[in-house]
Amino acid sequence: MSHILPDLLRPGLRLVICGSAAGTVSAARGAYYAGPGNKFWDILHRIGLTPRRFRPEEYPLLLDLGIGLTDLCKTAFGPDATLPRDGYDLPGLRARLAAVAPRMLAFNGKAAAARWLGLKAPRFGWWEGAPPVMVLPSTSGLACRSWQEAPWFDLARRAA
Repeated sequence: MSHILPDLLRPGLRLVICGSAAGTVSAARGAYYAGPGNKFWDILHRIGLTPRRFRPEEYPLLLDLGIGLTDLCKTAFGPDATLPRDGYDLPGLRARLAAVAPRMLAFNGKAAAARWLGLKAPRFGWWEGAPPVMVLPSTSGLACRSWQEAPWFDLARRAA
């Protein structure tokens, strides 16, 4: 099965950000975090990980900044509640991360982080591991009730 969005990964990355799956708009546009209500590109710029606010189609530029992107579910798209249970590919993510060995892994939202950590509702913040894992509030417009900027700023301090 082909991937909805290609991985943005290579060896030597300081940070890989992993979401659950591509959203509907992202899948249609072929670009990460492309939904009009998604805060991803704004927060990356606000916390200083990008020199300006990138457009979703410019996502490949993140590699030059030592940042990679992937999703836990690569073969389906849409809101977390609609994703097929068997679409989450933990072994595939482990293999992709082992191949590139990033210094840090951050999950954009609790859904993918919960599967990775084997917990029902992980707290936002850092988790020990190899690599260290950061659980971040989702930037999705659908998750606006749980939005907090502070964990994103914490990520930026450690990723600097």
